[in-house]
Amino acid sequence: MTRNDPIKHFFIWPALLIVLVISIFPLIYSLTTSFMSLRLVPPIPAHFVGFGNYTELLQNPRFWSVTWTTTIIAFVAVTLQYVIGFSVALALSRRVPGEGLFRVSFLVPMLVAPVAVALIARQILNPTMGPLNELMTAFGFPNLPFLTQTRWAIGAIISVEVWQWTPFVILMLLAGLQTLPEDVYEAAALENASPWQQFWGITFPMMLPISVAVVFIRLIESYKIIDTVFVMTGGGPGISTETLTLFAYQEGFKKFNLGYTSALSFLFLIVITVIGLVYLAILKPYLEKHK
Repeated sequence: MTRNDPIKHFFIWPALLIVLVISIFPLIYSLTTSFMSLRLVPPIPAHFVGFGNYTELLQNPRFWSVTWTTTIIAFVAVTLQYVIGFSVALALSRRVPGEGLFRVSFLVPMLVAPVAVALIARQILNPTMGPLNELMTAFGFPNLPFLTQTRWAIGAIISVEVWQWTPFVILMLLAGLQTLPEDVYEAAALENASPWQQFWGITFPMMLPISVAVVFIRLIESYKIIDTVFVMTGGGPGISTETLTLFAYQEGFKKFNLGYTSALSFLFLIVITVIGLVYLAILKPYLEKHK
């Protein structure tokens, strides 16, 4: 079959149309719903309210609170994932003893379902009956409110996120480190450059493009966190650990306020887009410099 053979359209266009219908229709329907007042329970006839849902959301202190909470969790978790992941990837790239075992064991957290990880973490960090608090009590320390006090609860969620998703960062950065040219390091060694100087002068600049991509992917994924928070704290105490996606779940699947939830989803999309654009705009000069 040649490249200009019309038979190719018989196979391509149906698949393309199906994908467009599956992806575009829900997006358009959700956008339309965001401008409507639509509630299923109690059933209220849909009527057009324009930007009323958006205005109500922007005036709602809860929206700004959950946005701030989500931002803290996302940025702190991704920063720790990158620092730890880069350190471990550097160690593995140096052929440390037991490297093969480390590579396999690091994959385990990433392969476990987030809900299962959160369930295990909730049991371990239980304020009264958790094994971690029992161990601390045995050494004379008081029980710590891992899941019942805001700062401790956010710290617990961040710890679980770091434990589960650092392996992804390790794998991506390790793949990048293994593609770096050896002759550059040999030249640096001839110049008596220390390992620290080689890292900041060679490794980090050459790894910057893949680092930007890895951090961007993890940042977007971290903003969508819901399962870990839902299982570990349910957004509590109060709403102090509630995230944007959990807020949307509460409004959509518990209150059945579809118009409000659709507006929240699109505001969430705007927040993610703005953060992504700012992130890439800040790093663009550095990326162009190290091309």
